[in-house]
Amino acid sequence: MPSKKKIVLGSLLLLFTLSLISAASPAFADHATVSVSAPQGTSVPGCEVTNECFVPYEVTIDVGGEVTWSNDDTAAHTVTAGSAGQGPSGVFDSSLFMAGTTFSHKFEAAGEFTYFCMVHPWMEGVVTVQADEGPEPGDGTIIVGAPPEDETTVTGISEDGKVRAEIIVSNPVADEEMSLEIKFRDSSGGSVIKHANYNLMVSQNGKEVLSVLGAHEHEGTGMHSTEPLDSADQVDIKVTVLGFGLPDEEDNWTGPRGEILMFNVVPEFGAIATVVMLAAIGAVVLMSSKYSRAIPKL
Repeated sequence: MPSKKKIVLGSLLLLFTLSLISAASPAFADHATVSVSAPQGTSVPGCEVTNECFVPYEVTIDVGGEVTWSNDDTAAHTVTAGSAGQGPSGVFDSSLFMAGTTFSHKFEAAGEFTYFCMVHPWMEGVVTVQADEGPEPGDGTIIVGAPPEDETTVTGISEDGKVRAEIIVSNPVADEEMSLEIKFRDSSGGSVIKHANYNLMVSQNGKEVLSVLGAHEHEGTGMHSTEPLDSADQVDIKVTVLGFGLPDEEDNWTGPRGEILMFNVVPEFGAIATVVMLAAIGAVVLMSSKYSRAIPKL
C-alpha cells in the first residue's frame, strides 16, 4: 500500500499544477451576447430621467457580438440606430415590435452606437462595440514568449471604448534595457491619434525602472527605454492617459482624461517551465506510489 504521505503529496502537487495553469490563462470578459429590456411603463415620459427606458441604458459588446432587445412593456416600440434629434442612422432598425417579442442585431464593426424608439423618442440607449483584442480595459497582460521571440504587441481599450492604447514591448532580460513603444489609436477606425499626452511608469519587483511625466507625442507614438533590469521577472506598466491636444491648450484637451491602463509583462518561459517541472514531480510521486504497490515486501 502506498503511504498516506505520498498520496497527499501527489494530490497537492497535482492541484497546485492545475491552479498554475488556470492562473496562467488570461481572463477575457464574455461580451458575445448582451440582453436589453424595454420595461413596463416606458411608453410614458419619465424613464429618461434615470436612463431606464432601456435597461441597461449602456452595454458593451465585442465586434461580432449580438444584442437582443426584449419588449417587456404593454406598448409597441422600435429599436432604431441614431437619435431623436438627428434621426435614424440606418445602422439597424427593428421596425415596430410588439409586447412580448424580441429584436436582435449583430455588430460587425467597433464604435459607439446610440439608438432610440421612434414611437417614444425619449427612450434612448447606447451600445459600445469594442475590438476583441485582448484583456479588459485597464487590465492588460502581455505574455512575452521565450527566445527567439523578441517582442509582443498588446492593446488596452479605454472605458468609453473610443481610444485604444497599443504597446510593443521587448522581452525582460537581466542587465538589459527593455524597449517600449506606445501608440494611441481611434478604436473605430484604427488611425493613430495625434497630440497624445500621458504619464508612463514601469516597475519590476517594486522597483521603478522608468518614469515619464507629462509626455506629449505630436504624432501619437512614443518610444521609451527602461534602465537595465535586475532580472527577467514580471514587469508592470502603468499608463495614465492625460488627454489629447496641444501641450499649451490643456483646457481644450479631449478625453479620456486621467484614465489608467495597467499592463503586466510576464515571461512565458518561466511560467511554463514551472508548470512542467511541477507536473513532472507529481508524475514521479504517483509512479513511485504505483511501483510501491507492485513490489512485494520481503
